Amino acid sequence: MRTLHPAYRITDLATSLAFYGAIGFEQVGRVDLGDGVTLTMLKLPADEVVTLELVHRPPDGPVVIGSGFSHLAVQVDDLSGMIEAVTKAGLNADPVERPGGLDGAQTSWLRDPDGYRIELVQWPPGHAYGITAADFG
Repeated sequence: MRTLHPAYRITDLATSLAFYGAIGFEQVGRVDLGDGVTLTMLKLPADEVVTLELVHRPPDGPVVIGSGFSHLAVQVDDLSGMIEAVTKAGLNADPVERPGGLDGAQTSWLRDPDGYRIELVQWPPGHAYGITAADFG
């Protein structure tokens, strides 16, 4: 069994595609469900499969973010380069943090056009892809 992808409801498809494109996501495909409702599938270059679905439902009106969802974490190889790229795209990334201390991951946060929080993470050299049991001791 594997996790497939989260699906974000979005207000404006073009604006969201520009945002996610600025942080490296590529469009894989789109499903038109009628009445202007679309499902747009995205992935990052190193991903083999879809890793994010954007659900555009104009009849439902603007998206309201509740308190039940925290964030989406995206692993990057070069955090400072990514921050530079998103800044050039007109986005605002928070200053770099080191939540695990100087030897841990570097992180920066930004929000997508609907207010979803995105965590950009750069692991130290030699770290496995993602968080593993080894990170806890």
